[in-house]
Amino acid sequence: MPSPRRLDARLQAAVHRLPQTRADGTLRRLSELADHGKLWVGVGLVLAAKQGAPRRAAIRGLGSMAVSSALVNVVLKPVFRRGRPESGALSSRALDRELTTLSFPSGHSASAAAFATGVAMESAWAGALVAPVALGVGYSRVHVGVHYPGDVLAGMAVGGAIAAASQHWWHVRPTTPAKVRTSFAAPALPRGEGLTVAVNPRSGREDYDPAEDIQGLLPGATVVDITPEQSVTDVLTEAAQNGARALGVAGGDGSVTAAAAVALTHGLPLAVLPAGTLNHFARDVGVATPVEAAQAVEAGHGVQVDVATVNGTPFLNTASIGLYPEMVRRRDAMKGRIGKWAALTVAAGQVLRTGSPIELVVNGQPIRAWILFVGNGVYTPRGLSPAWRPSLADGMLDVQYLRADLRFGRTRAVLATLLGVSEHSRSYAQFQVEQLRVESRSGPQTVAYDGETGSAATSFTFTKRQRLTVYCNR
Repeated sequence: MPSPRRLDARLQAAVHRLPQTRADGTLRRLSELADHGKLWVGVGLVLAAKQGAPRRAAIRGLGSMAVSSALVNVVLKPVFRRGRPESGALSSRALDRELTTLSFPSGHSASAAAFATGVAMESAWAGALVAPVALGVGYSRVHVGVHYPGDVLAGMAVGGAIAAASQHWWHVRPTTPAKVRTSFAAPALPRGEGLTVAVNPRSGREDYDPAEDIQGLLPGATVVDITPEQSVTDVLTEAAQNGARALGVAGGDGSVTAAAAVALTHGLPLAVLPAGTLNHFARDVGVATPVEAAQAVEAGHGVQVDVATVNGTPFLNTASIGLYPEMVRRRDAMKGRIGKWAALTVAAGQVLRTGSPIELVVNGQPIRAWILFVGNGVYTPRGLSPAWRPSLADGMLDVQYLRADLRFGRTRAVLATLLGVSEHSRSYAQFQVEQLRVESRSGPQTVAYDGETGSAATSFTFTKRQRLTVYCNR
């Protein structure tokens, strides 16, 4: 049996003996287009133009490509020191310039595989489009005579592994909605008859008011744009008092939380038509688009979810005390440009460098913390950037905080965030309870919840309130 090097040389020679075809020029141009990652940067810019999964795919793909390229060219090639193949007989399809750099593993192939794998992790359809091009780039390096097949295979293995490892720092959001309870209290409302929807035109895109589209989806519903004089609470309270059979909201998480409070007060089901920037609650419950919400309303499909409260005020996602609100604000402002993980790291460093810790008593236990985070349900991944919940019906409050009572506490916190291991750091603590009592020894503190800010206080009680029925096709 021939050795791997000899088999590699035989495969390369077999490729070189292939007859000339029109594909030679195409493969040569493809190989050159991938120089320095130009091809993938261009594809990444196209994907990044669309919010959601395509943009996340671009960020993960380009980030994985950058890391894999550095690893291959700076570390692995100098270790293996394999020379380029002899390509004298390939004048008809060889590159215009002769390469004198090392050959193993193939940097072009590593970048191609890293980008394609990263894209596929976030968007299956985008990955399916990119993968054939990535394979073409890898093969083109053998076809033009600058790499052995083994170089290409090794490069692709390295690039794919780097992209897969990015899951450690930036988890891929699951496509499966959170677990919920089935509800039988959601009436079927054909055409949306009996439904009043409060629309926040300031949520989401600045140039788009979803009211007209929602009216088209549910022509029998009453659709009302809120104004500075008439809030979500005002619109829906009036509708409930006038006999509405269900309430709806189109807006961001703050608008959804305000609508949920009215729905709970009047015992009505809530239709959430995602129209905000992040739509955390809608994504967790499994309502991806206004079309899906409208279908659930007409069919009468509903689920029950937990609602938490802080000092009696309901919230659906998270509440926090300390530096967390400012850290999230800065992260969200930057993540579209540099990615969520990098933005979180920068934001944490900025906030922790200038902020001050607070003295709290949490369920009778004194702590000194930078950040106290309370989730309505247990969030994952653990650490400073919780993103989603496996269940919206677990009955628990998820308490996480960043300790400030350790030596070099600021440095520990920033480094743990940078390395993506905050949940394994001594600076990080967490537990789950059904009820939480927090007392501030640092004077009045402001609590933030679901994008809104509550009144400053020195005492906070977090509980679980009654369950909320939400329209959802599940």
